[in-house]
Amino acid sequence: MTTFKQVQDIIVDQLDKEENEVQLNTNFRDELEADSLDLFQIINDIEDEFDIKIESEEGLNTVKDLVDYVEKQVESK
Repeated sequence: MTTFKQVQDIIVDQLDKEENEVQLNTNFRDELEADSLDLFQIINDIEDEFDIKIESEEGLNTVKDLVDYVEKQVESK
């Protein structure tokens, strides 16, 4: 399973969205209407799934931002 697919599954589950609504260029706040609590829960799930630590949600505006961050953290482990 790709990193994108794993992240997509978490976002779909947390925000109760359809898979086609969550693409790489999708913006969390503008398109998915995610608030800070939603992002906190998504980040917690991703940290558990990938065994990484995400220090801040700053700069994580799109799904691609998050996928790139996760891949970078996993590679540096």
